[in-house]
Amino acid sequence: MRVIALIAAYNERRFIDPCLRQLAEHGIEAYLIDNCSTDNTVELAEAWLGRGLIDIESFPRGDGDRYVWRSLLERKEELSRELDADWFIHLDPDEIRLPPSRGQTLERALATVDGAGFNAVNFNEFTFLPTREAPDHDHGDFQRTLRTYYPFAPRSNHQLKAWKANPSAEIAWSGGHEVRFERLRMYPESFPMKHYLFLSVPHAIEKYVQKRYDPEEVESGWHGWRSEISASDIRLPRRAELRIEQPGEELDSTEPHTKHYIAEPQWR
Repeated sequence: MRVIALIAAYNERRFIDPCLRQLAEHGIEAYLIDNCSTDNTVELAEAWLGRGLIDIESFPRGDGDRYVWRSLLERKEELSRELDADWFIHLDPDEIRLPPSRGQTLERALATVDGAGFNAVNFNEFTFLPTREAPDHDHGDFQRTLRTYYPFAPRSNHQLKAWKANPSAEIAWSGGHEVRFERLRMYPESFPMKHYLFLSVPHAIEKYVQKRYDPEEVESGWHGWRSEISASDIRLPRRAELRIEQPGEELDSTEPHTKHYIAEPQWR
């Protein structure tokens, strides 16, 4: 079964190589939309062309070097109609989407879902953050060293982002959080997903504070704290406030947070 992950990236030098590597290991192909990165994101991604990465396209930024998320999502919708695949995954470079069982590839897990007659999969999000005790994971081995996390679920089906090819599939309507189409049958078990929000405070400032957001999207309620945060707002939680990933154990999805730590006023 052919599964393609649709990825949009802007200055994702930290994440693009491990993202593409993990997808290839799980039998997933990728298509990259580069939003005019000014770092070496494209150079790093090019090493994966012919090894799981189908192509890289350059996508323009908005007026004033703004990040226009709706346009990128609409491009993903177009690609899901243009590319020949059985399933698609809407994916960001800082996300690692996984199968529900160890020893199984994500491609095989989606094939099982397809064979059972379902056509969409939701993911349980586990957000990984540095702590005051271990503030810096801005290096190539971050997946090994950054093990503090919390489950995040602001609403049901917050990560309904894998779907069987369907010409009417839409994701832009929800800001990319939830795919929709007629006769959608969601698999009853959510797959796990690791989200590495940022790797250090300087990385958070670069990723969020220095980004220019489209004012119309902000006015409509998109981007939330990302469009409002200042450098002085970024403080790390204590290790004791988070859960710790243990080797060989499943991530704990009970009592999920409905807001990110960085969005909580008392945390700032």
